Amino acid sequence: MRIPQLASTHDAALASALQAAIDNKTKPRGSLGVLEFVAHRIGLIQQSPMPRIDRTAVMVFAADHGVVAENISAYPQSVTWQMVENFLAGGAAINIFARQNECALYIVDTGVNHDFGPRDGLLDRKIAPGTANFCQGPAMTAQQCQAALLAGLQFAESLQADVLGFGEMGIGNTTAAAALMAAFTGVPVQECVGAGTGLDAQGVARKADAVTRALRLHAQASAPLERLAALGGFEIAFMTGAMLGTAQRRKVILIDGFIVTSALLVAAALQPAVLEYCVFSHCSDEAGHRRMLQYLGATPLMQLDLRLGEGTGAALALPLLRAAVNFLERMATFSSASVSEKHV
Repeated sequence: MRIPQLASTHDAALASALQAAIDNKTKPRGSLGVLEFVAHRIGLIQQSPMPRIDRTAVMVFAADHGVVAENISAYPQSVTWQMVENFLAGGAAINIFARQNECALYIVDTGVNHDFGPRDGLLDRKIAPGTANFCQGPAMTAQQCQAALLAGLQFAESLQADVLGFGEMGIGNTTAAAALMAAFTGVPVQECVGAGTGLDAQGVARKADAVTRALRLHAQASAPLERLAALGGFEIAFMTGAMLGTAQRRKVILIDGFIVTSALLVAAALQPAVLEYCVFSHCSDEAGHRRMLQYLGATPLMQLDLRLGEGTGAALALPLLRAAVNFLERMATFSSASVSEKHV
């Protein structure tokens, strides 16, 4: 398939104008810290010296993983579809945080091993009822991987929002994310694998062994889409496409935690400019996420020891993004407030 070519957000004149506007607010330069970086980045993404956030959305992509057959999860696979039901009933953490922040919430079945039937609030984009066990063969066929990527691209292009937050649900997907992390970053498996939904030390060891065997089995997969098909999940492939689609429309990509960032590893390998459209909501408590962020050169907004997924970190970060654009639009300048500037 043809991967969309992403334009860089870099615009020297606009970057200078944004920085001047930020520095001219009634504060010492740099004193609003990362909020200043966020305001500047959103301005470049929107190609505007006065960026706005009027509409926000969080997307939760759900899918199952065949690697659960390797006993790498503390929960049974059925929890994936049960949690989707919880999302639809409005009882999950992401429901609470999305409502709190007046954020649209989209629940997308990209490959859950369950027949939901037609349901209000559930978007059916199922590629297949879960991936295959990547310790035995590729998680997806090349055709399935491309179908998920294209569907994600088209889905993101259809949404009307200034900021799109990414979230996921899928028992076994921290194992897939760890495998992708190891494949794309070269970080040792032991530093990529964590407790996920609450594994004990023996469970973490089983997960590390499964990832190691999978990497050995798929060692010939070197191109980004080959690695994604061999080791990923339908929700991860779908998010990869949706990230590219969001950037293509010059919208803000709001990254959640470990699994979402693994999809970004793939997207960045395909189109490095996608990173210029990202804001990173938080550093997850899942082992490996900090190293993942370091590899991408990313600065997270928060450190809350979150490891839930669902897009919860993205939803919680929305007030900070609004604060960033609001100070740029509404805060007084030194001249308008008749405040003396710093002596040179």
